[in-house]
Amino acid sequence: MNNKVRFRFLIVLMTISIIGIIGVQLFWMYTSLENNKEQFKYNVLQVLNGVGKTLENNELTDFYKEYSEMAKKSTTPPTKNVAREFKYIKRDFNTNQEIIYSNTLFQEDYNVKKNYFDKGLDTSSIYRYSSKRKTEIVDKKFIDNFGFDDGKSKSQVIENEGYLDAYDIANFNVNYRDIVALKPISDRIDTEELAGILKEELKKYGLSTDFEFCVYSKNLPTKVKSEDFLYNKDNTYAAPIFFNNDNQTNFQLLVSFPDKNEFLFSSLLGLSLLSILFTMIIIGTYYSAITQLKNQKEISEIKSDFINNMTHEFKTPIATINLALDSIKNPKIFSDSEKVHRYLGLIKEENKRMLAQVNNVLQISRLEKQEAVIEKEPFDVHELIQDGVDHVKLLVEDRQGKVSLDLQALESEVNLNQTHFTSIMVNLLDNAIKYSPEAPVINVKTFNDAPGSITIQVSDKGQGMSKTALKRVFEQFYREHTGNLHNVKGHGLGLAYVKRIVEDLNGQISVESEKGKGSTFTIKMPLI
Repeated sequence: MNNKVRFRFLIVLMTISIIGIIGVQLFWMYTSLENNKEQFKYNVLQVLNGVGKTLENNELTDFYKEYSEMAKKSTTPPTKNVAREFKYIKRDFNTNQEIIYSNTLFQEDYNVKKNYFDKGLDTSSIYRYSSKRKTEIVDKKFIDNFGFDDGKSKSQVIENEGYLDAYDIANFNVNYRDIVALKPISDRIDTEELAGILKEELKKYGLSTDFEFCVYSKNLPTKVKSEDFLYNKDNTYAAPIFFNNDNQTNFQLLVSFPDKNEFLFSSLLGLSLLSILFTMIIIGTYYSAITQLKNQKEISEIKSDFINNMTHEFKTPIATINLALDSIKNPKIFSDSEKVHRYLGLIKEENKRMLAQVNNVLQISRLEKQEAVIEKEPFDVHELIQDGVDHVKLLVEDRQGKVSLDLQALESEVNLNQTHFTSIMVNLLDNAIKYSPEAPVINVKTFNDAPGSITIQVSDKGQGMSKTALKRVFEQFYREHTGNLHNVKGHGLGLAYVKRIVEDLNGQISVESEKGKGSTFTIKMPLI
């Protein structure tokens, strides 16, 4: 597996991992929200069932109290009828003791009719129950063998009498349901009281959110409801209330929660924000790691290209120098002074060429470390442009090309460094020559498009650049990939040097290019 395939594999693996993490987080949030919905529904139904029982108990209690007060105020003595009698006897032969327990249940009729509560009911009485309990302990030590008391036996009697509240409530529970069954629901429930009970019970279960309620009778809304109640299938819950003696009912208590979703999500908000934060950190770290990997990969490729290009750049002059030296050693050549001088000149030019390449690398390094100080003084830009053109004139003529000057700028005096600015122009013109497959056609133009500045454009009709190369053309050591072809010499430092010098001279440089149609480099410099 080569480096490129391994790099792509790592990218795919990391991307799948990130997507998986995000998927797990989303699934967790969805599951938590669904669990909260189920818990919310369970709690609400518990509240509704509890409120229904509270309403029934309150109604029964009020009814029972009302009847008890009427019974107490009745001037007619209650009629007592024995409803049931229970007796329990226990004898201990060791101590000759006998315990007699008796309980007599009386039915008391206070002559309070059902129609007292509701005129539409029948006139049969409502009864109240009381009990008389007696415990008698008889000591029979002194009873003779024939069962006759000799008058010396002892006994102890404990008597209790009272009302049977639990029994009465159970009895009234049956009676009151028959009595209130025909009452309108609005007479049985107070709307404000119901709202208060609901609020208190919901608060106990931690459901502190806005709610609306309504009591339905036979699936139709009644007057017992809050002002803003609206039925919504997703946000409304119901529970039956007011069961009759047959354990059936026509009434339902419905409660709606308009802000249910916001309330449910608010409980997850803290953890969700943390989850999102950590996920964003992971994504940011992932992006940074991918960028670093990509940069390292590009640096590695650039380094490899730079080494290859520098090898080719130095290989030719070294080979030329070696051939020239070998030729000079030849006795026939050595005796020909004209040829010796020509070969020595060739050696000097090739040596100068290698030295210029080394100086370019060193100059870029010094500029990066801010060790180089660029001294500026006023110059006419047009004169320096003409000097740059003169430097490449022979190269252009050798390629049968042409450099045209269109110096339209009326103001052209700028604070510059003569050497560096001339190098800028030479670099731009040299690139235009090298990257023109046919005879180079170059145009240098100047104009004042804005007050206080001058614009310089160097245009060619060469091979142009791709969009990718256009974005990175000013990076150090960058050269557009041409496979294993090295038909254009260079090491990717020229334009990086140009950009750095222009910026140090307080100028700006940009480029426009289209593949197969040429390139235009634009420099803007401030005037004095």
